[in-house]
Amino acid sequence: AAYARELRAFQEIGDAGEIWFGEESMARVIRWLEKQKVPLDSPLLDIGTGNGLLLLELAKSGYTDLTGIDYSPSAIQLSEKIGEKEGISNIKFKVEDFLAPSPELSGFEICIDKGTFDAISLSPEDAVGKRQQYLRSLCSTLKPEGFFLITSCNWTKEELLNEFREGFEILEELPTPKFCFGGRIGNSVTALVFQRK
Repeated sequence: AAYARELRAFQEIGDAGEIWFGEESMARVIRWLEKQKVPLDSPLLDIGTGNGLLLLELAKSGYTDLTGIDYSPSAIQLSEKIGEKEGISNIKFKVEDFLAPSPELSGFEICIDKGTFDAISLSPEDAVGKRQQYLRSLCSTLKPEGFFLITSCNWTKEELLNEFREGFEILEELPTPKFCFGGRIGNSVTALVFQRK
């Protein structure tokens, strides 16, 4: 329903909608890819692409093998329309449920998640089972030694390390904004890079 509203807003006034975790979250991902000298033709998957803005920024940065999936047909329609408006046509957008991926959704060298694991974790029905299925889907989608970049506002670094301990090792924690409350310093967002074993 949210993406149906965003699609209407885009068609009526050209508003592309919200960037989950803000523009800095997209810049953080792109900086990391550039710093690692990830080849521009590496197959890259955006899990829960929403309005596709992250992939559009990646395309503008020169990345060429980009796929975005979302289980919401309205989100995929919105992504495609924004891509058309921006004149970017080389991104593959697909309606796809990551918890039940199609067999062709495989062979990616990089998978990016900004908030999708969070949303799945908040499911009122069998959240634990859905998190376990997410991990299985990730393992079938991402090549061995591929990179998984996750941005979360629901999970701490330690909790994510625990969630992805099977089959993944932590490479790096990406810097995110800090805040102070009650004399303690923390982050409102966690951003981690894992490598599949």
